[in-house]
Amino acid sequence: MNSMVIENVHIAPVVGAEIPSGHIHVEGDRIAALGPGPAPAVPGATRVDGTGCLATPGLVNTHHHLYQWASQGLAQDGTLFEWLVALYPLWAAMDAEVVKGAAGAGLGYLALSGCTTSSDHHYIFPKGRGDLLAAEVEAAQELGIRFHPVRGSMDRGASQGGLPPDVLVEKLDEILDATADAVDTYHDPSFSSKLRVAVGPCSPFTVSADLMTEAASLARSKNVRLHTHLAESLDEEEHCLAQLGMRPLEYMEKLGWLGPDVWFAHAVHLSDSDIGTFARTRTGTAHCPSSNGRLGAGVARVTELLRRGANVGLGVDGSASSELTSLFGEMRQALLFQRARYGPAAVTARQALEMATIGGAGNLGRQEEIGSLEAGKLADIALWRLDGFAEAVADPVCALVFGGRQPPLALLLVGGETIVEDGELRTVAQDELARAGGAARRRLARLAEEQGFAAAKEVHA
Repeated sequence: MNSMVIENVHIAPVVGAEIPSGHIHVEGDRIAALGPGPAPAVPGATRVDGTGCLATPGLVNTHHHLYQWASQGLAQDGTLFEWLVALYPLWAAMDAEVVKGAAGAGLGYLALSGCTTSSDHHYIFPKGRGDLLAAEVEAAQELGIRFHPVRGSMDRGASQGGLPPDVLVEKLDEILDATADAVDTYHDPSFSSKLRVAVGPCSPFTVSADLMTEAASLARSKNVRLHTHLAESLDEEEHCLAQLGMRPLEYMEKLGWLGPDVWFAHAVHLSDSDIGTFARTRTGTAHCPSSNGRLGAGVARVTELLRRGANVGLGVDGSASSELTSLFGEMRQALLFQRARYGPAAVTARQALEMATIGGAGNLGRQEEIGSLEAGKLADIALWRLDGFAEAVADPVCALVFGGRQPPLALLLVGGETIVEDGELRTVAQDELARAGGAARRRLARLAEEQGFAAAKEVHA
């Protein structure tokens, strides 16, 4: 097994006391030991001098739509529903080549922001466009990041009172078969797994009650997790009240969609009772502050969720609603949004780091494996360089979270393997990923125009 020792480093383990000057010993894919002072002799180990650096757990992204890397910068001033209606026709043209290029660029960008684990909620599967889920799995495996794809779905089109055009929805039986196949093909429940699958019908306004209940039954029969969008905007709440006769979380509770195996994206518009329900049922939340701000959806009541003991992680959300947003940046946004709403004691720097690490691990059901630096856990480690200008900040965690600019990544390990070193990707060619992301955007625009989607031309105008 490969051995590595990081020494002379400030360690913020998230769980347990911080170590102002200590060492981390990695054996294979696990953290063998960590503690204060110099490291003991480890014959044959690679030694990394962490002087001037802060070590944290790798960041965990719990909500994303990687395909949207190819549709950034469009429908810039719309509400959530306006933005979706504008972009659905464009997304209908995507194929596996678009998804592979977008996913590679999106995941590479996440890794460069300190992210070692990412989920992805893919819910659009146009017919005859190739294996889109396989395309993003391949991109993640090439990069080496830990990946949690969510096999999403929509079965309630405009003709049935849903928001998406009918061309983008699938039939219930097709969805359940494809979802079961995705779990059987890709899900690896082992401790060191780099690939796990969750089940995720898209949202209350795009899926039927039958799909929600059948998907939950399928997921629980296969012991995988459940994920969907919830309470993201007032439009959604009005839609649920008008068509379903209840608010979004009440609807989820009726359908059996609450519990420690469920996490919801956004959860912006919650009542006091809703917050209590999240805490009581141990249902998780993926907070996406940049996307919520970009779409004018509102500020989630994260401070109150945390105070009640609910689990909260962070999500970048799709790049089309949070252009070029990094997971590192979401820590700062989460802290600032909550302080703007609740005051300067709302969320601390360390709570923001917790949401980005152990909170995210909790959403994915991996808090025993990742999310903190502890002996026996997987060696998913971010080493941030905080020398130079950042030396003027007395507290390294404050420098990391409060700082308006991401500090350089000296090292990013996933299971002890180097993914980023000195600010550059090491497993794949960084420039090639960036070019592939740009090519995916151009290909998607061309495919959409070839298929005659007028909306695609409008959003590109």
